[in-house]
Amino acid sequence: MNTQLQYLTYVTLLTAVMWVPYILNEILVRGVVVAVGYSKDPKPLAPWAARMKAAHYNAVENLAVFATLVLVAHALHMSSHAIAMSCVVYFWARVAHVLAYTFAIPWVRTLAFVVGFLAQLCIAWHILGW
Repeated sequence: MNTQLQYLTYVTLLTAVMWVPYILNEILVRGVVVAVGYSKDPKPLAPWAARMKAAHYNAVENLAVFATLVLVAHALHMSSHAIAMSCVVYFWARVAHVLAYTFAIPWVRTLAFVVGFLAQLCIAWHILGW
């Protein structure tokens, strides 16, 4: 497996497990019955859990873009050091983003998001041959 697909797998797994901590908080705060139901007025999550939930939504939204770019590059048999490193950078930017978002570190959160976005642009740049 090449680096691009390896890091796409890592990003996907990270995104896939991000829900676990905030759902555990939801069960602790609201109880199992309310957590699995549709309460009209549920108790709020802990602030960190609410932020992690938002970070998870952001990760899902960005996974669609990242995965598409990586799979297009793969389908075109494009593999370069720049694309591979963009995938590595994107993964670590997403790790930093979820941690900074969860622990309310505003500048780091924004910087991590921008770095991830730039990594996506780098992959697109190479696909388009610019």
